[in-house]
Amino acid sequence: MPDDRSTVRTAGAVGAPAGPPLLASRLTPAVLPRPVVLRPRLARLLDAGVASPVTLVRAPAGWGKTTLLASWRQAVTEADPDAPAPAWISVEAGDDSDRLWSYLAAALRSVADPGGDPAATPMPDRAPRPDELEVLAAALAARERPVVLILDDLHRVTDPAALAGLEFLLRHTEQRLRVVAAGRAGLPLAVHRLRLAGELTEIGPGDLAFTADEVADLLTAHGVAVPAAAVERLRGRTEGWAAALRITALALHGQPDPDRWITQLGADQPEIAGYLREEVLAGLEAADRDLLRRAAVTDTVCAGLAVALTGDTDAEGRLGALAEDVGLLHPDGGRPVWYRCHPLLADLLHRELARLPAEEQRDLHLRAAVWYAGNSRPADALRHALVGGDWTRATDLFVTGWPELAYDRGGPTGPVPAPPPAEAVSRDPELALACAAQRALDGDADAAHQHLRLAAGHARALPEPRRSRFARLVAAVELTLARLAGDPDAVRATAARLLATRPAVASPAVASPAVAEPTAVAEPTAVAEPTAVQATAGRHALVAPDGGATARADDPRAGTGDDADVRAVAGTASALLALDAGDLAGAASGFAAALAAARSAGRPRTELVCASRWALLAALRGELRAAEEAARAALALPPCQGWSAQLDCGYAYLALALVALHRDQPAEAEANLTLAAPANEEAAAGAVAVWCRAYLRGDEGDLAVAHRLLVEARSRWSGRGGELDARLRAAEADLHSARGDVPTARDLANGHPSTPAPPLAVAAARVELRAGDLRAAARLLPDWSASSSADWPLPVRLDAALLDAVLAARSGDGRRAGRTVEQALDLAAPDGYRRPFTRAEPGLRDLLAAHLDSGTAHWPTVSDLVRAVEVPDGRGPVGASSAALDEPLTERELTILRYLQSILSNVEIAAELSVSVNTVKTHVRNIYRKLDATRRRDAVRRARQLRLI
Repeated sequence: MPDDRSTVRTAGAVGAPAGPPLLASRLTPAVLPRPVVLRPRLARLLDAGVASPVTLVRAPAGWGKTTLLASWRQAVTEADPDAPAPAWISVEAGDDSDRLWSYLAAALRSVADPGGDPAATPMPDRAPRPDELEVLAAALAARERPVVLILDDLHRVTDPAALAGLEFLLRHTEQRLRVVAAGRAGLPLAVHRLRLAGELTEIGPGDLAFTADEVADLLTAHGVAVPAAAVERLRGRTEGWAAALRITALALHGQPDPDRWITQLGADQPEIAGYLREEVLAGLEAADRDLLRRAAVTDTVCAGLAVALTGDTDAEGRLGALAEDVGLLHPDGGRPVWYRCHPLLADLLHRELARLPAEEQRDLHLRAAVWYAGNSRPADALRHALVGGDWTRATDLFVTGWPELAYDRGGPTGPVPAPPPAEAVSRDPELALACAAQRALDGDADAAHQHLRLAAGHARALPEPRRSRFARLVAAVELTLARLAGDPDAVRATAARLLATRPAVASPAVASPAVAEPTAVAEPTAVAEPTAVQATAGRHALVAPDGGATARADDPRAGTGDDADVRAVAGTASALLALDAGDLAGAASGFAAALAAARSAGRPRTELVCASRWALLAALRGELRAAEEAARAALALPPCQGWSAQLDCGYAYLALALVALHRDQPAEAEANLTLAAPANEEAAAGAVAVWCRAYLRGDEGDLAVAHRLLVEARSRWSGRGGELDARLRAAEADLHSARGDVPTARDLANGHPSTPAPPLAVAAARVELRAGDLRAAARLLPDWSASSSADWPLPVRLDAALLDAVLAARSGDGRRAGRTVEQALDLAAPDGYRRPFTRAEPGLRDLLAAHLDSGTAHWPTVSDLVRAVEVPDGRGPVGASSAALDEPLTERELTILRYLQSILSNVEIAAELSVSVNTVKTHVRNIYRKLDATRRRDAVRRARQLRLI
């Protein structure tokens, strides 16, 4: 116990001399700042964490680590006053092994069992010898309840050997020692070993960040009232950073307009700026501070860009350390890894960057422009060239790279460039077009149109062929404006104007990159110009003067923007419109043509846009081999970095997910769906991704989740109609019929009774088959063998063929059933289809097994399929009865088992069967017992494995 309020003297081992005095303030947490906001979710994380040997709370300064641990310790003590409070040590800079162990000994001694003899266990007051450690470990292992030790600011220990004794105790006390450590970076513990051993709980900035509700609680505790929208803005601006929130809460007192103050919150707030400088940046090495300041010229930075900006070849390691150890940068998880700063820190760094000499700032922007231009980021390269005032480079980037700019996703991502001087625009009017393109990508349409008008006024004296190229560039900028505005009519009109500017004689094709072309994409015909479109310019049309051209005729950029580029950009724009409108066939042909043109022009960015989407469309049509080759070729293109490229690659991964689904490879499908996530924000990709997940959940027997996902998929595609809508409706009809909801399935499948699309017609036939009406099923099933069916998606045609085979078998025509199965195998073999066979109607396995005996050209495939649909435990084939169980299900139990597939409750099932709910509950308990299941989902999955349902 302390001798007074400030010091406590160490006791050491029995008979040992007293050690140096210790500060009592380091053995108890500081007084909590008031008001304290309770955060139960973090307390629960710590409660769960102390079940493991080590819990690490790691985050930069100001994230509330100490406050969290102190408040949690207080809550634990109040919850069980009879138990000793968790031991506490505040680590200070300069603590060597002996000093640290003096405090460790005092802390461990303070939590001796009540009524026990603290001196009975030797507590070394210096770095212990091995024999002392073994004695101490044995004593701790013999304790009835674990010892909880909190080490605050553990990052201040600079010598990893100082904690060697503590790590020995963690390994040899049979988990009777629980350490909760908080620190900023480089914690000197064997983190990787503990993580691999499953003995580590980690709480990071993402966990410590205040939620919107916690932000509201904090403001309320400080007596500040703001609208809910302002709370969300404050959380977004601070990203839940505790120190910034507390500073903000204090500063909001007395503000006449708190909502507006929050909107303007930034690093110009003195308290926030001071905290960032003194607590965050001051502890960094000079090289790390310089790296952060220089990297602030961009919103995000990767290793290659950091090297270009700083010239430091160790920039990659520094970025990783600032993210992993210090926590100042947030990685995006991609390859290469891109990092971003916290918004308030980025704001401060931007302000410090602005204090650099103008020439140094210009140099940084030009370094960034060169790196971006060489790494397929043309929009960023153009922006930095303009901000850096390199007008010639900016113009060259635009004139030679406009096709790659056309499909950037846009959005403000950096400083707004100053307008170029009038003499630069007069000398090179394309510079004004470059500025217009940059402002269009930043979302400032008004500024873009101003630059376009300026360009038109300066370009009247351009000679041919430069004037024709200029009109082409104007149309390209207007196409970008129309695309980003989401105006389909304007996109069509500007794409037509762009096509009208094609050169009369195509210039020599630029060599395309060495990327394998998808085998299914033959060289398509060029995109035809609309006959109604005359070769007139758009809103900023140029009228050729009657002579007196003053601009130079020897254009150094001649040969750019040729026929292939025009076809690639205009064709891609039209194909994207078709895809968004649901015209899958038109989109596929459009992307194929634009893909060939992009390859001819050597435009990998446009090629990625087209190839990735064509791959998805090919997968939707069932051309699995071609889709897989196209997707992998797209992913193998030279890396086009940034979010736009991630979205395009998402389409390729989604195509691979569909391929894996049809080949009955669920794990691979799941993996590719995860990688496809960036594309999910777009309507087509989002609907297809959710549809694919619905199939996977349905295959697992979770029909309720599958249904919810299908409803979501249809909602994402709502209003677009077309083939994809029909297939989504058909999938939902199949699901309803599988759950026994025949009326709803009929309504979905017969939504267009006059001329139902093939997927809906096949679904309608399947509904009647499952309802037991073979005649109606045969009548509704479309003729899958007719020549017109060659245009159907192959999965639909295969489903129809196998359904026809099952119908033939059930009607007693085994010979026709066998012929139909063989034809289906012929269709499926080239692309490796499996799912239509493994997930087909009951009875198909018997047909496949009989087909092995009667002879087939696909014997290995059929043999594999027969094995694939057998019961995993070998107790019976498809269609086996409940006799395969040790205790068979009764007829009533089988009936209720079928209802368990649905989302009906026990009460609703009882109403359907006109029995009491207790009767249903009794049967359900019997079903669980006989199927060795503990819940509904497991019983359904087990029953499906046994082919009982």
